[in-house]
Amino acid sequence: MKHQKGSVVVCELRGMLRIRLPRHLFGGTQKYLYLGLPDTPVNRSAAEEKARAIATDIAFEKFDTSLLRYRPPNMERVKISLTLGELWAKYTEYKAGHLAATTIKKDFANIARNIAKTCQNLNQASKIRLELIEMTTIRSAKKNLMQINACCCWATESGLIEGNPFEKLKIKARKPPTDIQPFTGEECDRIIQAFKLVEPHYAPLIEFLFLTGCRPSEAIALRWSHIDAAVTQVTFCEAVVYGITKATKTDKSRSFPINPKLRSLLASVKPTPGDNESLIFPSKTGLIVDEHNLLNRQWKPILDELGIRQRPIYNCRHSFISICLTKGIQVKQVALWVGNSPRTIWEHYAGLVSSEEVPE
Repeated sequence: MKHQKGSVVVCELRGMLRIRLPRHLFGGTQKYLYLGLPDTPVNRSAAEEKARAIATDIAFEKFDTSLLRYRPPNMERVKISLTLGELWAKYTEYKAGHLAATTIKKDFANIARNIAKTCQNLNQASKIRLELIEMTTIRSAKKNLMQINACCCWATESGLIEGNPFEKLKIKARKPPTDIQPFTGEECDRIIQAFKLVEPHYAPLIEFLFLTGCRPSEAIALRWSHIDAAVTQVTFCEAVVYGITKATKTDKSRSFPINPKLRSLLASVKPTPGDNESLIFPSKTGLIVDEHNLLNRQWKPILDELGIRQRPIYNCRHSFISICLTKGIQVKQVALWVGNSPRTIWEHYAGLVSSEEVPE
């Protein structure tokens, strides 16, 4: 149901209730009141009652912009008592139902050990960031901070903490030069066929990567709700990085046209009856695909068996872009399809496009 503009609305995020407040109250910024309550019929009824009380306050110009008047009475006590370690334990318990057991056992446990070596005080986020950098490599510290940021984002949405102190903290790491090594058209076909024979469960995902040029993190995040009803386009709006669902690399959504071959591929994996929120390319256990495991357990062995030089799964993207360019598709169009700027395409792929005559 579409709500009237400027209304107070009860909604849920990841199973937890929150109240969406009108933008005009905060100068155009979207604000939410997180209730810290699971979305159950009883809790939703209580949330609706609170939403009506807020709407009344707005109507009589008594709205409390600090939101303190509307928060659950025990929320402040919970916020003060939790350390980062305790928060991480709660987040791990939540994510255990969404990620592979190996990811929880290995990656999440390793982050927990690193957190235990920090001050753990949420009011000293900058200090925690520095301690992570000092105890490990820049790459590992960056990964840890990304996961901690996701943890605190979830905790904020769940009403466990007032705000995410890690939201604007980043670790900049120098990127190595991009190594553009696309597969040939023949190699693409051989890889797809080999997956169909040896690893048929992951064959549609691999073929999808070659057919769209999307980033692997975008493909494994795709849900059926990202495909339009007429199956004419797919919307890339999310990515999964280190098990975290986030916005795409450019923070922008983009549409990709579905041609007959891609439509046939999607039809072959469409569940019956369909569930709009289910993953298009889940793991064998029905969870989000672990890109690292896919690379080491399926991708590398198959390339070795085929005698094809090892390159990352990401190079499926390079292959799509290079094939498009060699077929004469305009750089601007290719850039729109893959979510890059035309300048980036020219800088990294221009050497792959040959021309037999000098343009006038």
